[in-house]
Amino acid sequence: MLIVPMTSTASWHLLEFFVAIICFHSSEYMLAIFFHGQSSVTLSSLLISQHYVIAMTCALLEYAIEFHFFPNLKEHWSVSNIGLMMVLFGEFIRKAAILTAGRSFTHMIRRYYADDHELITHGIYRFVRHPGYSGFFIWAAGTQVMLCNPVSFIGFVAVVWRFFYTRIPDKPD
Repeated sequence: MLIVPMTSTASWHLLEFFVAIICFHSSEYMLAIFFHGQSSVTLSSLLISQHYVIAMTCALLEYAIEFHFFPNLKEHWSVSNIGLMMVLFGEFIRKAAILTAGRSFTHMIRRYYADDHELITHGIYRFVRHPGYSGFFIWAAGTQVMLCNPVSFIGFVAVVWRFFYTRIPDKPD
C-alpha cells in the first residue's frame, strides 16, 4: 500500500478537489430537484456513473503516486490556480445553462419532445449551443489541472470529449 505523507500543498489541492466535487454535484442535485421534483432525480440522472467514479479514483491515485515519486510536480501553484479558475468558470457556465433552460434542462437525453418543450436560444445559449456540456467539460478538465495531474488531464479530456461527442448528435424524434 502506498502511504503518502501530506504537505500543506497536497492537503490544499485535495481540499480544493473535494470541495469542487461536492459543490458541483450538490448544486446539480438541488437544481434538478427544483426544476423537476425529487421523484424525478436519481444518481444516474446526475451522470454519476461507475465510469465517473473510476475516473475520479484514478485521478486520486495519480495524485498520490506522483506526489510520492515526484513531489515537486505538485508544487506548481500557478498551474493549480489556473485549474481552480477553470473549475469555477466551468461551474458558472454549466449552472448558467441550467438556470437559463429551467425545466427544459435535463440530465438525460429525451427521445421525444415534451409538450412544453422549448428550444432555448437566449442567455448563455445565445453564445454556446451546448453550454451545459461545455461547462462540465471545462470543469472536469480543470479538476485535473488543479491537481497538477497530467495523465488524468489527458484522460479526462479524451473521455469527457467522447462522452459528449456521442450525446450531442442525439436529437429527439
